[in-house]
Amino acid sequence: MAMTEIDRARTAGPRIIAMLNQKGGVGKTTSTVNLGAALARAGQHVCMLDLDPQGHLTLHLGVEADDIEHTVYDLLIDPDVPAEDALIRNARERLDVILADVDLAGAEPELANVPDRQSILRRKMAPIINRYDVILIDCPPSLGLLTLNALTLAHEVFVPMQAHFLALQGVGKLLETVGLVCQSVNTDLRVSGILLCMHEAQTTLAREVVSDIDAFFTAARDQDVPWNACHVIRPAIRRNIKLAEAPSFGNTIFDYAPWCPGALDYAKIADNLLERWTKEDAANGITRVCEAYDPPVDETPAPTDDDHPDEHIATASPTHDVETFTPPEPTPADTPPINPPAPVHQTFESKPPPTAPPVSAPPPSTHQFAVPPPTSYQPPAPPIVETPRPFDPSRPDALSSAGDDTDPTYT
Repeated sequence: MAMTEIDRARTAGPRIIAMLNQKGGVGKTTSTVNLGAALARAGQHVCMLDLDPQGHLTLHLGVEADDIEHTVYDLLIDPDVPAEDALIRNARERLDVILADVDLAGAEPELANVPDRQSILRRKMAPIINRYDVILIDCPPSLGLLTLNALTLAHEVFVPMQAHFLALQGVGKLLETVGLVCQSVNTDLRVSGILLCMHEAQTTLAREVVSDIDAFFTAARDQDVPWNACHVIRPAIRRNIKLAEAPSFGNTIFDYAPWCPGALDYAKIADNLLERWTKEDAANGITRVCEAYDPPVDETPAPTDDDHPDEHIATASPTHDVETFTPPEPTPADTPPINPPAPVHQTFESKPPPTAPPVSAPPPSTHQFAVPPPTSYQPPAPPIVETPRPFDPSRPDALSSAGDDTDPTYT
């Protein structure tokens, strides 16, 4: 059977990777943008596709949706829109992108009755995929028609995830979906990597989940499944606030904070992937060639005089002598003597700085304050304490005064 254009592109064309996880908020868009930027910084020609109706990849790159003429939605819906029209070249150096907006949410119901609708993206991208070394697809957090188009175009699947128990259970469902796609529309699709995002290596849970993932994929090495060559991509992306801040400024992490741990992790992952891909291609005898692409040159001839008969352009004819005007030289009689003015000599006298007027002391006050004469201090007299009389029973009034509480002398 003759090899089709798509088959040739798969054999020696770019690596087309779908960033897929049906669970939202696990780092798909962040990993797509920053891994693509890291590969571009490493010298690869990269194209990114935003297939998420939320358009977060578009926002991450600082592009306003109103400024986009054609998006992925037009590429899928309009048969007359080629990928070239939707492509934004050099969003960053060596990095092209096809963006999305909220209209993409209506693409699935509009394509419900279109035949072979799961392969539209692959047909539209075929003319331009050989321009790139790597194509990254940011998939929506669902397993609908948009994701199916991404899996039909892709050769590999990276699964961004957190090292949590529920995320681990979701990976099992995702692998089942990839297996169904491999049996129907894309038999070459493989799950090749698990990308750990927002990783906290110091927790016991994270270590146990990573150990379970490693054991699962190691046990699948001898099985005939699409994930038998999958492995955990190292290093894990550490939890880093700079990765969360960068989209709000419309920057990749390398534009925003190239020194932060997140940038270092993505750069190291890009280096490790390129090294691994080089070894795999050498072992399989594959040579990948990225076609150089130059924008078409405008060959419209420059306008001539014949194109504008109504416009008169005055030019000197070489067959006629051009008469030049030479002013006559003045005679001495006509020329009045010119006496140059005497030079003006200006003299400047230095003046002493102005002196402040003398400050006279205020006149003495005529007001007299009456100061009272000093008085001699006389301490107050000590209080007179009356000594109580002792009780004498022989006194005639002893019995009457003994019980008299009003007697001040009785104690």
